[in-house]
Amino acid sequence: MSDNSRNKTMVPEAKAAMNRFKMEAANEVGVQLKDGYNGELTSRQAGSIGGQMVKKMIKKYEQDLANGQ
Repeated sequence: MSDNSRNKTMVPEAKAAMNRFKMEAANEVGVQLKDGYNGELTSRQAGSIGGQMVKKMIKKYEQDLANGQ
């Protein structure tokens, strides 16, 4: 992710963790990311990464709700 991106991390301290999360989601859907700019990705590839991230966040939230957290 470039430094001049308009996407801002809400908690700056979480930036490294979010990048690891993005890389993990990309690997799960079979998209190879490199560190830094990945402008050569198709919309489908980028969307599949984002969709996988959302699925994982929803699953974690549901698990937390089920566990009373």
